[in-house]
Amino acid sequence: MAIENDIVLVYLEDTPVFFARVESIWPDVKRDWFNIELLVLQIPLKVVVWTLKDLYINGGEFFMGGKRMRIEVVESPEDDFDEEEEEKPKVSRNSNGFYEISAKKKNTVEKHSIMEPSEIEESESLSALDEEKLHTDGDAEKSRIVSFNEFLKKKNQE
Repeated sequence: MAIENDIVLVYLEDTPVFFARVESIWPDVKRDWFNIELLVLQIPLKVVVWTLKDLYINGGEFFMGGKRMRIEVVESPEDDFDEEEEEKPKVSRNSNGFYEISAKKKNTVEKHSIMEPSEIEESESLSALDEEKLHTDGDAEKSRIVSFNEFLKKKNQE
């Protein structure tokens, strides 16, 4: 039986006509009948309330305006990929009210190390081959990558 928040497909004469979300179901005044409120997923959105027996809400055929109809609950298709290899990202809200996304993928862990300032200065100089690729005017010193400490030293010397 369709329940609240289910997505259903409504058929008219064995032809799918529209999707809808079940908003609510409540008993009607007539015994064994129920009111089902559907949000019709079309543009513009439309809300309809039908009075049906539980047999019809469960997918049995019924007639409306002399036309044969039925409601079928839509099941989400299964994913084609193996969930063990890739987990879906998890979205959570932190204490500041911002959303955080955390995703874990196998075999994609990157290691980052903390470097001392002296190591950063050494690693920032370009190789001669890299400088040739970056500079066509021959002025390599002008475009050389420098650390902030080196920049301050040069500025203080001037």
